[in-house]
This record gives sequence, C-alpha cells and structure tokens, in this order.
Amino acid sequence: MSAPQQKRGARVDLESVGQVFVHGQSPVTALWDVSLTIPDGQFVSLVGPSGCGKTTVLGMLAGLLQPSQGRALIDGQSVAGPRRDVAYMFARDALMPWRSVRKNVEFGMQVKGVPTQERRETAVKWLERVGLAQYENSPINKLSQGMRQRVAIARTLALTPRLILMDEPFAALDAQTRALQQAHFIRLWEELNCTVIFVTHDLTEAIRLSDRVVLIGSRPGRIVADMSIEIERPRHLAEAFKDPKFVEYHSQLSTRLSREVLASGLH
Repeated sequence: MSAPQQKRGARVDLESVGQVFVHGQSPVTALWDVSLTIPDGQFVSLVGPSGCGKTTVLGMLAGLLQPSQGRALIDGQSVAGPRRDVAYMFARDALMPWRSVRKNVEFGMQVKGVPTQERRETAVKWLERVGLAQYENSPINKLSQGMRQRVAIARTLALTPRLILMDEPFAALDAQTRALQQAHFIRLWEELNCTVIFVTHDLTEAIRLSDRVVLIGSRPGRIVADMSIEIERPRHLAEAFKDPKFVEYHSQLSTRLSREVLASGLH
C-alpha cells in the first residue's frame, strides 16, 4: 500500500493571541484574545480598519514577532522564528534593481542553499508560468509595475511554500492590472493548493479571491465576523455583482466594516 499523500498546505492556529506595543511610555494593544483556525489549503482574507492588527497577525506567523500572549502555530508547532515553508509577500514587490528578472526569482532559493543549476531551472519554469519567460535577462527597472508584481509572485512560488502571507500585494496596481494579477495568482494557487492568508482593505478583492473572509474590529483588534464564501470558482469580476450571493456577502461585510471604521475614529 502506498503512503498517504502529504497535504500541500499548512494548518494555522491562533490561540488567544494578544499583542501590546509600547509607543513612548504608553502601551498600545493592537490585538486582544484572537483565536482562529485555518485548515490546510484554505485561502483566507483578513479585512478591517487601518491599525486593527492585520499585518501584526502576518508578522506573528512569519516568525518576525512574538505574541504578548497566546500562541501562533503552524502545523501544531509554535512559531519561534522564520520558517522555510512560509513565504511573505509585501505591498511593494521589494525586487532588487541590480539583479536581472531571473536572478530576482532565484534569490530566495539562493538564500536556502539550492544548487545553482536547480535554482536557475526552477526560476525559468516559474517565469514561464507567469508569462515572463522572454524577460528572463531583463533589468527590473525596464518592467511595468504589473510585470514586476508577477516577478515577485514567481519568486514567492519558486520557494514551494506551504503557507503564503500576503500584505496587500496588489494595492499599488491600477484597477485593470490588479484584476488580471488576481486572476493569474488564483489560477496558480489552485494548482499548488497551499494555504494563503491575504490582507486587504478591498472587500470586493477579498470576496473574489477567498474561501473565507475574517473581519478584524477596530483596536484592540478582535474577530467580529468570520464568513465562508460559498461561490463557485472561477469568479469573474465583471459578473461578481450579478451574483446574489456576492452582493449579500459584500453588503454584510460592508455594514460591519463601516461600523468598525466609525468606532476607530478613522472616518
């Protein structure tokens, strides 16, 4: 009998997590008593007012920040520091202008000690997957912002992560390019079946991309809504607002989010 296939994505658990920062001499509670379970392979978006702790959650799971209370776990193990099977995509692409497109994709693998030929072949493969094979040797500053973001996606996926943390990765793009990048990323994610935690301020983006949308309330951040998105994939943006389910999800989340923005004093 063959061994059972290993699950591709990572399971994530937050157990009564809290985070307090000190600004000057004053403590500021960013998160308080947040508990959340994300099964392997699920795509979850975190939404909420600015300053509610969304990026703090990503920092905990990336091993960049230790909770003031509670535990952040990946596959049942407390996160004590950065892990090789966790990738973090920031709002900006963070590409290195002195390296070619392919060399940028290779960078993470180089840090992990992947042999030269293997990382080159992997980088070329992923550039083909994101439609940039012909730009392999191009300098980064010759690419459009949308193309740069595809290079960043290739660099991230080339690491074969089991968990991807994404902090508004498409926010800097124009609306049309953003929609194209969303659709392209989702196609790749559906093949890889890794776990994704995606931070965004855009409810339409969250509903379109996610299996589940978690709304974090105004500071101190706590979960005020956890909604499963039961809309069949693929989800086309042009048809989204014709779908009664989409409209209902958007209405419910928008009402709750507006309430939290008002409570935060950011309106």
